[in-house]
Amino acid sequence: MKSEKIILGIDPGTTIMGFGLIKVVDKKMQFMQLNELMLKKYDDPYVKLKLIFERTVELIDTYHPDEIAIEAPFFGKNVQSMLKLGRAQGVAMAAGLSREIPVTEYLPKKIKMAITG
Repeated sequence: MKSEKIILGIDPGTTIMGFGLIKVVDKKMQFMQLNELMLKKYDDPYVKLKLIFERTVELIDTYHPDEIAIEAPFFGKNVQSMLKLGRAQGVAMAAGLSREIPVTEYLPKKIKMAITG
């Protein structure tokens, strides 16, 4: 019997939110989709958060992932940037949790190592 899992990966941001979907069948990864949500043209930070939430829910409702992998916060020197990033992460997480999809945070370094080997 084949085990199959769909994972939605999210790289949150208030300027660009990157996302990708993979299917794992018997420990073999299959590419599904890779895209980004461009948010540069929106000035209102709350509109950006709403769009992040809506796009994440749309991806969940379309692809029915078994889990969400999201990039964990890293520590930077600019407090305002960190606050904006934290909000984007929280909104993406809330979208997954609103559909009862488990969310796991991964450090950027671990994600890059897993993808590139």
